[in-house]
Amino acid sequence: MKPTIVLVHGAFAESASWTGVIRRLHADGHRVVAVPNPLRSLAGDAAVVAGVLATIDGPVVLAGHSYGGAVMSNAAVGHDHVKALVFVAAFAPEAGESIGELSGKFPGGTLGETLTEVPLPDGTVDLYIRQELFHQQFTADVPAEQAAVDAAAQRPLNTTALNEGSGEPAWKTVPSWFVYPELDLNIPLAAHRFMAERAGARTTVELPGASHAIPASQPGAVAEVILQAAASVG
Repeated sequence: MKPTIVLVHGAFAESASWTGVIRRLHADGHRVVAVPNPLRSLAGDAAVVAGVLATIDGPVVLAGHSYGGAVMSNAAVGHDHVKALVFVAAFAPEAGESIGELSGKFPGGTLGETLTEVPLPDGTVDLYIRQELFHQQFTADVPAEQAAVDAAAQRPLNTTALNEGSGEPAWKTVPSWFVYPELDLNIPLAAHRFMAERAGARTTVELPGASHAIPASQPGAVAEVILQAAASVG
C-alpha cells in the first residue's frame, strides 16, 4: 500500500502552490491531500492538520513548505502512521523555538523589509508581502506573470504564528528529508543547512539558483524528494 502524501503550504501561499508537485505524485500512484493551512497560530494550525491526519488510514508522508514545516512537525506528534517528514524550503523548529527566531538566526534573509501590516480587531496583525516586491522576494525563478497572480492571491501570516514557540517536534522521532533553495531570501541558506543537520536528515538536497517558492518553481525536484521519502515507507 502506497502511503498517502499530505502537503502543508506555508505563509503567503495557498494549497494551489503545490499543483505541479501534486501532478507528479498522482502520476506515481499516490493519494494526495493538500491541507489548507489557516496561518493563524502554530498550535491551532497544527491542530487543523492533525485533524486531517486522524481521518487517513494507512501510512502517511507529510511534506511542508516554509512555515508549513513547523506546522506539520507539530501536527505529526502522536500520529504513529506518519512515517516520513519532508521539509521543503521549510522551518524545522526545536521545542520552544519560533519561526521568527529561526529566520533571524543567520544573516541573509530580507523578508522583514518587504512586509506590510494589517491590524486586526483582536490586537494581532496580519503580515503580507508588498505585491511590488513579491516576485523578487518570494518567487524570483517563477515567470513574472505568474508571480503577479501569486502576489495578488497570497494569504497572510498572523503575528501569533510568527512568534509562537514550537511544541516538541516530530522530527526528533520521525525520519526527515530536506530540500531547499540556494537563493532563499525568506529563510537563509545557512538556516536550512543548520536545521537539516540538527534533525539528522536522511537526505539533503540543495537546489542551485532556486528561490523560496520551490513547490511552484521546481516541482519536479520537490516531488522527487517526496517520492524518495515515500519509497522508504514499508
